[in-house]
Amino acid sequence: MEFQLSFLASGDVPSLLLSGLMTTLRLFCGAWILGFVVALALVALRTIPLAPVTMLVAAFVAYHRNVPTVVQIMVWYFGMPAVLPEPVRLWVNHSDTEFLFALVALGLNVSAYMSEDIRSGLRAIPHTQLEAARSIGLGAFAALRYVTLPQAIRISLPPLINRSLILFKDTSLAMAIGVAELTYQVKAIENLTFRSFEVFTASTLLYLAGSLTLMGIGAWFASHYPPPYRG
Repeated sequence: MEFQLSFLASGDVPSLLLSGLMTTLRLFCGAWILGFVVALALVALRTIPLAPVTMLVAAFVAYHRNVPTVVQIMVWYFGMPAVLPEPVRLWVNHSDTEFLFALVALGLNVSAYMSEDIRSGLRAIPHTQLEAARSIGLGAFAALRYVTLPQAIRISLPPLINRSLILFKDTSLAMAIGVAELTYQVKAIENLTFRSFEVFTASTLLYLAGSLTLMGIGAWFASHYPPPYRG
């Protein structure tokens, strides 16, 4: 079969690709925001000097870092509805169930990695800064919020950017529960046209463009928000 990409502009192919790409971007953005917020909460909880809290956070991180991401997605999609309260279950069933559970699973998964990256950034900050913040009357959480955490995020920008790239690629795992993201739509196009090489070449270029865009955004943040001086 002759190789040609012109068929990508014919019929429903462009709309299917665009729809898949937009779903991928929505899934990525939603999961990233959820993951970052949960990661900040985990970092804050780790500062509480209570063993049960520390153990609970450590268990959360260990689960999401050691269980395959696709398994976590399936646990949410197939297992979670059975334990949700009935009003919540009914609301979920009337929503975009597959998309919602995939977003939550990916967001919680990436939060475990982000929290460890930010916690590593916290450990790189001299303890004297925390002592100075406490000496001027700031409480533990205020010192974390206004003094150490902003610096920790700047220090951990490189691993956070790398984790964002991995999350963008992991959105393709959502096809396992029927989310019509880019890989799902590409597979549907391939089944209709049997143009395997051309359609997967197109998806490769789209994923590559998305990854390069994220790298560019990350480079901009890294240059405008360099790590604080730690000399």
